[in-house]
Amino acid sequence: MERIETHSAEETYEFGRKIGQGAQPGEVYTLIGDLGAGKTVFTQGFAAGLGIAEPVNSPTFTILQIYDDGRLPFYHFDVYRIGDASEMDEIGYEEYFYGDGVCLVEWANLIGELLPPVHRSVTIEKDPAQGFDYRRITVEERGRI
Repeated sequence: MERIETHSAEETYEFGRKIGQGAQPGEVYTLIGDLGAGKTVFTQGFAAGLGIAEPVNSPTFTILQIYDDGRLPFYHFDVYRIGDASEMDEIGYEEYFYGDGVCLVEWANLIGELLPPVHRSVTIEKDPAQGFDYRRITVEERGRI
C-alpha cells in the first residue's frame, strides 16, 4: 500500500503521472472518490505518465474513452451513470479489462462484481479540516496472488 498527501491540484496530477509511468499492460486501476475529490486531475496525470498528449476529460456520458497515442493503450471508464452491470457487457468491458492496455475505472465501486480479481485500487479523499486542496490518496493492490 502506498499513501500520499497532496496539497494542490498540481501535486495530485504529479502523483497520477508517477503511477501512470509505472503502469504495465493488462493492469486495471480503480479510482474511487467523491465528486470534486480530484479524480479527473489524477487521471490527467496518469495519462501524461503513459505519454498521452491529447486532452483527457472524464467520459461521464460515453462511459469509455480510448486513448492510443501513448506507450500503452489507455482505456478510461467512468461508470457513474451505469444503471446496472449489464450496460458494461454492452460495451464489451472484458476486452479492455483483460486486454493489452491499461484501464482506469472511475466510480469502480458501482461495478465491483465485474472487476478483475487482481487490480489496483486508488482512493482519493478530501479533508476540509486540512484545507480546500488537501487530498489523501491511497493506492492498494487487491487480490494479489
